[in-house]
Formats: sequence, C-alpha cells, structure tokens
Amino acid sequence: MRALVTGAAGFVGANLVRELLGAGHEPIAAVRPGGDRWRLDDLAGALPVLAVNLSEHEAVEQMVVDERPDIVFHLAAHGAYSWQRDFDAMLAVNVRATEALLAGARRVDARVVHSGSSSEYGHRSHAPSELDRVEPNSHYAVTKAAATHLCRLASATHGQSAVTLRLYSVYGPWEEPGRLMPTLVERGRAGCLPPLVAPDTARDFVWVGDVCDALLRAAHADLPEPGAVFNVSSGTQTRLRELVDVARRVFAIEEEPAWGTMEARAWDTSTWFGDPTSASEGLGWRASTPLEAGLRRLDDWFAERSDLVARYASPAPEVTGDRRA
Repeated sequence: MRALVTGAAGFVGANLVRELLGAGHEPIAAVRPGGDRWRLDDLAGALPVLAVNLSEHEAVEQMVVDERPDIVFHLAAHGAYSWQRDFDAMLAVNVRATEALLAGARRVDARVVHSGSSSEYGHRSHAPSELDRVEPNSHYAVTKAAATHLCRLASATHGQSAVTLRLYSVYGPWEEPGRLMPTLVERGRAGCLPPLVAPDTARDFVWVGDVCDALLRAAHADLPEPGAVFNVSSGTQTRLRELVDVARRVFAIEEEPAWGTMEARAWDTSTWFGDPTSASEGLGWRASTPLEAGLRRLDDWFAERSDLVARYASPAPEVTGDRRA
C-alpha cells in the first residue's frame, strides 16, 4: 500500500508512518516546511519526506496527483493546542486543505482517511454516537466538523471513499512535550507529580498504537457507506483523580496531588467519553490497551529513548497539560 500521510512529523503521524513501514507499506511523509521534524530524525532515508504548505491548496491537490497514493491519511491539524489560536490557519489546514486532498484523491482514485475530533460533539452528558448532532463549541471544533462534512459531501456527491475517525484523547510515544501523559510519566519516573487541574476533569484515553490500528483498518475496510464516520474511543471515561491514582501505583509516588495548581482549559469538562460501537461493527476495532498498561508502555519507551530525556524534561510551562481531543 502506498500511503500519503499529512502531519507525518506530528504525534499520531510519526507513529503511523512507523506502523506502515513495519508492515511493509510505502508511506510518504508530508510535513510543514520549516517545521521541527525531530520525531522523524531516526527514520532518515527510510521514507520520502515532502515539505508542503497546506495553505497552498492547488499545490496540495497536485501533490496527491503526483504521488498517486492508494490511501491519503489526513492527520495534519491546527488549533488542537491552546497556543494555536489563528483562525485563518485553522480554516486553511483543517478545512481548505481537506477539500484539496479530497479533490486530488478523486483524480487518482485514492481513499481518504481523515482524522476528525471528539471536539466536534461539544460538551455532552453522555457518550455520543456518530448519529448524535454535532455541537462544536470552539473555532477549532467548528473547522473539524466542517472537514467531516466535506468528506461526507464528497462521498454523497462523487461516491468518493472518505472515512472520518473522530479521535478521542490519544496518548503514547512521541507526544508533544508538556502534554499531560508524557509529563505525568516523566515526573512519575522521578517520584513526583506535575501541576494538575481539577480532579473531576474527564478524558477518554486511547493508546496511540490502538489508534494506528483503527487508521489502518479504515484504509482497508469494506465500509458501510463511503463517507462513514467512526468514534475512536475506549468507551471508558477516566477522571483525572483516577489517572493520578493509577500513576501513583505504577511509579510508587508518595507525593499527594496538588489539585488546581494548573489553570483549567476552556474545553475541560467532567464528562468526556465516546461510544465505540460503530467502530467495532464497521471496522472490527476496539481499543485493546488498558490505561495502566499504556502508562507502563510509555515508561518503557522513555527508558529506551535516553536521547529524548532533555526534550521532555523541561517543557514550556504554558503548554504543560493536555490538548483538546
């Protein structure tokens, strides 16, 4: 399988290109010009890397035509982190680039697998299914919902295969330094805890290897409809107090958590989890990595990557925490 991966230098993208290489596929990494490619440094020479500005939409479409992939994995996004506030950039990357990739994929008969977001649903008091109405409550979420609608429009209008996976709180190797899970493990290895928001803050954590499995299944699955949408979630809500309890057990941390020592984010909520039933039925996928096992795997990864200790040891204070899903 020849696969074009946008956002390949990002967290999920870097994991996916490794999965593709390991399975004998041919990934092509599309990255932001001038961006930091540290996650791909150890893959130098193992895969082609294309520098493409996703704001240049004609070039984006032509890239797909020139590379002629079987699958386009669109993982690039802007606005998921608290410091990414440029709405024009969100529109360019999340919406317009999606349309350009869809147009290019139609010309070469490639399937598009688009990474959507649980933020498209907005705040809910239950685990939403894909049939629930989206109620995005941020500019980022609005643009991600718009991209999903573009995929569905392309499928309805052109019969194009364009599947969306709404990702929940992905964690694992190669995360952005300063995010909750790598910071929790990095501090835990030293026997302490990081600054924390309110203990009832909830997430639906999904191990990145399970997410890559869902992406690969979406690339090959006999879809129930060409514009299908699937929640990629564990179906289990974990409150921050529960996560900290697990971390204290895994790392034998005696320190008591200092709740409220980090400022809450606008998207923090006490209810956040998804319904993975459709992914199970349509893709044969379920998250298979329990939270404690995931933390231990992330700990093992840190132990193997001594070259990254300095990068993860001193994250910028304004980014310490989690990204929106």
